[in-house]
Amino acid sequence: MNWTTLRRMAISLPLAILAACLMIGVSEYGYKQTSELLTNLTRAYDIRTSISVLMKDMLNAETGLRGYLLTNDPKYLEPYQEASKDISRSLENIENDPSKSDVFLALGQSIARKTAEMDLSLKLFREGNADALKFVMFTDMGNSDMNSIRTLSRELEESVVQEAQRYQDEVQSSLVWARVGVATITLIGLLAFYLYLRQHNIVERLHKREQALLSEERTRLEQLVRERTATLTELANHLQQVREDERGHLARELHDELGALLTAAKLDVARLKSKIEMSNPEVADRVKHLTETLNSGIALKRRIVEDLRPSSLANLGLSTSLEILTNEFSQRIGVEVEANLEAVELPDATELTIYRLVQESLTNIGKYAKASKIAVSVHNYPTYVAVQIQDNGEGFDLASIRPNSHGLAGMRHRVEATGGRLTINSAIGEGTTISAVIPTGASTTEALATA
Repeated sequence: MNWTTLRRMAISLPLAILAACLMIGVSEYGYKQTSELLTNLTRAYDIRTSISVLMKDMLNAETGLRGYLLTNDPKYLEPYQEASKDISRSLENIENDPSKSDVFLALGQSIARKTAEMDLSLKLFREGNADALKFVMFTDMGNSDMNSIRTLSRELEESVVQEAQRYQDEVQSSLVWARVGVATITLIGLLAFYLYLRQHNIVERLHKREQALLSEERTRLEQLVRERTATLTELANHLQQVREDERGHLARELHDELGALLTAAKLDVARLKSKIEMSNPEVADRVKHLTETLNSGIALKRRIVEDLRPSSLANLGLSTSLEILTNEFSQRIGVEVEANLEAVELPDATELTIYRLVQESLTNIGKYAKASKIAVSVHNYPTYVAVQIQDNGEGFDLASIRPNSHGLAGMRHRVEATGGRLTINSAIGEGTTISAVIPTGASTTEALATA
């Protein structure tokens, strides 16, 4: 992942967060501003309604008073009295708007004069002062106040209408800007989302590319490991074969050269015995000791040669060689060895592998197991040979085997080199069982599957 991709990824997330914050801010600001404008607009319409109600109440009051003065019917006083009360409430509603204070002051004065004129007319009528009443009614003062009230009301109403129109324009403008802001922020959000999808696709492609490179590298390494393993296995097999060849060569040299020397020495001693005086005890003891020494040397030579390259394996077969090996081991160590050996026909290399497996196992038992009983078995099956060496010794923990312990590893390699499989089962205090399955003539896979 390059620096450009990281930089784009670092931009998209803050951009999306900024778009969300701007959306919330614009929404809140538009809500507050619109709420305030709508409140003012509602107030303006309330004032306009109050003005209309005020004019209606003034007309009702004047009409009711004139009807009472003309007919002297008390029922005309009810609209007058009700209208007088409503006039006060309407004035209070208009008075709450400080921006109309000058017009309202003049309107209030005109209404006060008109109201006082109507109250005076009603009072004079009730007192029966007809002359004074005619004077008040026929003067132009009441008409002038009423015209002033109409003019001031119209002026006040026009001012309120203009103010309401301004509020409407501001609400419309606020809504337009809110729409523009929401649209802009939405575009920013879509851009951030697009960048996110693009970055996600880039990351996905990079991830797939890395996976492909890792898979390719893993395949290459596995192939390299297989090749190196095959090479090392071939080298180990070669070294094993060289070792066996060297041991065979050394065994033949010891058998031929050293055997000839020891045999010649023994023959010379036999000739000397017939020519020297054996009545001398010291001479007889020396000759006897020399003869025993030569016999011990010949036995040692035979044992070394058999260990290096068992001649019985080539002359007597695998079963007889293993029987000899187990009997000699039992006599030398003093441990009971139970041998269950079936006759098998195998290639020389495979027979040598089985012989070395049993020989190495017995050697390890003699060194470490402290066993009192050993069982060695070789069973012949149609496609494989099963070999098992079991003891009742101390056993060991398989997990505690040191990496530099090459004895078991060498046994395993010998068996696997023939296409077989070696299994080791052991536990502390429960003895050890070494089992090997070695193909005879069928394919390795078929033989192991059958086993």
